[in-house]
Amino acid sequence: MLGFLIAAAAGFLTPQIESAVTKPLVSALEKRIPVTPNETRAIAFMVALLGAAVLCALVDSGSVFGVIIGAILGYFGLRIFNAVKAEIEGRTGD
Repeated sequence: MLGFLIAAAAGFLTPQIESAVTKPLVSALEKRIPVTPNETRAIAFMVALLGAAVLCALVDSGSVFGVIIGAILGYFGLRIFNAVKAEIEGRTGD
């Protein structure tokens, strides 16, 4: 369960680490590998998952499946919540 929560936090924090961590990494990568602007968010997600994996290994918690589900729910959590909320509000208005 702890691995799930760590991965959910990593997925949720992906947009926040994009400018702080990923921009310098992309700058270093662009010297050797072409990186398009739309790949920056994917690189941020990979960095966040790498951090989550290291934390999960250090605390010896979480299965691979739990970490993956946690990361997906963390990344898309606000969008899923807003979609469910809009659906509920739409039904109560009838």
